This record gives sequence, C-alpha cells and structure tokens, in this order.
Amino acid sequence: MLKAGIVGLPNVGKSTLFNAITKADVLAANYPFATIEPNVGVVLVQDERLNELAKIVNPQRILPTTFEFTDIAGLVKGASKGEGLGNQFLSHIREVDAICHVVRCFEDENITHVSNKIDPVGDLETIKMELYLADLDQIERRIPRLAKMLKQNDRDAQIEHDVLNRIKTAIENDIDPKTLDISEEENKLIANYHLLSLKPSIYVANVADFELSDPNSNKHYLDLLEYAKKDNTIVIPISAQLEMEIAHLGYEDQLMFLEEYGIKESGLNKLIKEAYNLLGLRTYFTAGEKEVRAWTFINGMKAPQCAGIIHTDFEKGFIAAETISYDDLIAAGSRQKAKELGKVRIEGKEYIVKDGDILNFRFNV
Repeated sequence: MLKAGIVGLPNVGKSTLFNAITKADVLAANYPFATIEPNVGVVLVQDERLNELAKIVNPQRILPTTFEFTDIAGLVKGASKGEGLGNQFLSHIREVDAICHVVRCFEDENITHVSNKIDPVGDLETIKMELYLADLDQIERRIPRLAKMLKQNDRDAQIEHDVLNRIKTAIENDIDPKTLDISEEENKLIANYHLLSLKPSIYVANVADFELSDPNSNKHYLDLLEYAKKDNTIVIPISAQLEMEIAHLGYEDQLMFLEEYGIKESGLNKLIKEAYNLLGLRTYFTAGEKEVRAWTFINGMKAPQCAGIIHTDFEKGFIAAETISYDDLIAAGSRQKAKELGKVRIEGKEYIVKDGDILNFRFNV
C-alpha cells in the first residue's frame, strides 16, 4: 500500500488533521513533539462510482480502496543536524511515497507557534531546507565512495555519481531537485536512498473554518498560492478543526454540515484525491454478487499486473480479462445489456488497464 506522510512545524494542525483522517485519537496537544512515534492510519477512498455499481449489481457488500497516511513528529529548524527529534523524524519520512506539508494559515493567540508568527511560506522553507540538508549530507557521504569505484570503470557508479552531483548542485543553488530531468535508469540507481527532495508534495493550508468558502480572503493562503506556483505544487485549503468535527458523521450528514459553510466537499476528500493523483494511482473495479470492490493500481499497469494485486496466482496463471468501462456499464444499465451492445471486451496480456475499468480475470493455475 502506498502512503503519504503528514509533516509540518509543531502546532500547525498536523495531529488534528490526522485524527480527522483516521477517526483515531492520537495525541493532539498544544506543545511541540506531542507526536513522537509516527502514527499510521488507513483511510477509505470515497468513490461514488462504487455506489452506482452497487445499484446495478446489488452485492452483499461494498469495499472501497484504501490509502495510508502517516502522521510524523513535528519538525524544527536544525532537524537535519539532530535538533528536536532530528534523525527520528527523517527516518520516518524517508519511508513515505509522498509528502503532505501542513502549514498554518489561521490566527489564534491561544495556540503557540514555534516561531511566534504566522508565516506559511517561511514555515515551508524551513521544512524544505531541513529535508534538502538531510539529502545533502547523505549525498556527500556517498560521492567519495563512488569516486573510488569510477577508477574501475564501473558504468553504474558513473551514472549514479553524475546524477547525485546534479542533485547536489541543484540543492546548493536553491533549485528544486524535482525539476531535474532524471532518467528511469538514474532513478533506479538512487531509489534506495529515498531522497526526501525528490518526493512528490502537496501543500495543505490550515485555515479557519469561516474562511473555507472563500480562502482567497486569507492573506496567508494567497501568499502560499503564489509560492506554490514556483514549484508547481497543489495547495489545498482545509480547516483541520472542522474536519475533526465532522469526522465521526455519516457521509450524508457531512455534506449537510459542509453546506452550512458554503462548501461541497470535505478538504480531506480533496487531499486524498490529490495524493492519489500525485502518485499516479488509479482505480479498477471487480463486481459480483458477493462484493463490489475498488482496487488501486499504478497508471500504466497491464492486465496481468492488475490481476496480481488481487492474488499472485491470478498474475501467474493469467489468461484474459473480461473488461467493460464504468461509463459503458452505467449507460447500459446491466452487464447483460452491455454484452448485447458489444461493450464487454476480452483483453489479453498487453492490455493497459484504464481508470474505471470493471474487470473479471480468467486464469489457470
């Protein structure tokens, strides 16, 4: 399961947001380092297509796909050198696939800020600098070892040496390493370093609940939007406190609650969708009398690989995939009608699965 890490300076609303995501009761306290161990929560991905499929298939149960969030201890300036929780923070964050930077955009004199002022751009730069410095430390320890291997004309060592130097130069010149053109071969050679500066990111602007219907009225949010344009990063406005309040409500009740604030969708749903898209994740479905179920796959996967997500035997013995697109099934109203219309296809091993495909795998073990 792929996962995103929730990071930020102390007291920006990380743990409150995490509580809302998982409906868990992790410690959310008004002092730094309330979260010492990473808390991991699995959240259901809301997908209305599941409900529509269930109306047609009438299954015994509906199973959404899931996404994993990790709430990581508060970061402070100097973490890369061991300040605060230092290396503990960095080891936890290296394990995630994407980073959700939570920054505080709300004013509240009752909640202390680690730097005694509300400055989301400054907060972000502090966090990013610590991540960059941690990567720089790792790269500078690796390059001399690679230099020794270059004397033996080691091709992989040469490629690795070159790409690490390019990343090092980018960091030293305040250039986002994610903007570098790194090839698939280069990525494979540096993959086990889990470089923090290369992880895809989302900025989460924690605003006051009354600002959600018009976040542009918040100067701090506008500053963050302007900053995000530089590195082409998505910004999602959320009221962590409001999300916490509605977390225990049913879906319909949540919608009614949100309507009072002039918004149609919870910030969490937006965050989950964006994290999903950021990692190139897509959804296919299986639909039968027992269950209608959503499965997460990586964009570009072929049918046998997608079958393997259900069970490795499905991939080993893959024969074919009976396939129909979600839109075609909904338009037809039933699988039988879809067959009559010629919308059900038999796809082979080279078929690249598309988002929304409903698949029935044929296999032989």
